[in-house]
Amino acid sequence: MSRLNRREMLALTSAAGATVILGASASTARAEATLPTLPYAVDALEPHIDARTMEIHHTRHHQAYINNLNKALADHPQLQATPLDKLLANLNEVPESIRAAVRNNGGGHFNHTLFWRMMTPNGGQQNRGPVGQAIDSTFGSFDNFKKTFEAAATGQFGSGWAWLAIANGKLQIVGTANQDNPVSLGMVPLLGVDVWEHAYYLKYQNKRADYVSAWWNVVNWEFVNQLYTEANS
Repeated sequence: MSRLNRREMLALTSAAGATVILGASASTARAEATLPTLPYAVDALEPHIDARTMEIHHTRHHQAYINNLNKALADHPQLQATPLDKLLANLNEVPESIRAAVRNNGGGHFNHTLFWRMMTPNGGQQNRGPVGQAIDSTFGSFDNFKKTFEAAATGQFGSGWAWLAIANGKLQIVGTANQDNPVSLGMVPLLGVDVWEHAYYLKYQNKRADYVSAWWNVVNWEFVNQLYTEANS
């Protein structure tokens, strides 16, 4: 996989899931968000994440966030032309009438678009590269990092996420409720695990800790390093 360049990052974070041209005017033609294609087959992450969960998670849950986001932005073409990370970072500037919908559904679209790429078949054992070195420096060891990250994931009350994020060059572990994300906290997400029940319940039932433990086996450290490099560039 090639390094994530600026154009790819803009594509990833645009409200429509398509490349945003910097400096585009508010009259930019309306472009709705669309469901990104998974970068692997739905069964590629087995046995850690089962095919049926991936299929439902991707085609139903993620698609629902997209549908609701498009509905919320239908009468706001200037917002549709704004990169989604910018909307989420400046929610107070989003009209109050659609703010909750953008926060929840825009967050769901943003989080899941990242999440699919944060995982890969035969992951987990990849060279963790520069971000691995930063993790060791910040947390003392990778094992210490894992324990702290897993505590955030398993300790999240109700639905939400656990994240490794970066702000001002410093790595931090944060938990967010529902579809909130580090962008709204002024941070850049590098790695996140979805701990909504729909992400694991078919296979793991109420055993969230087992799911999080298995999830390490599919982490795409190459992509995490691309995000880390982009955040530090």
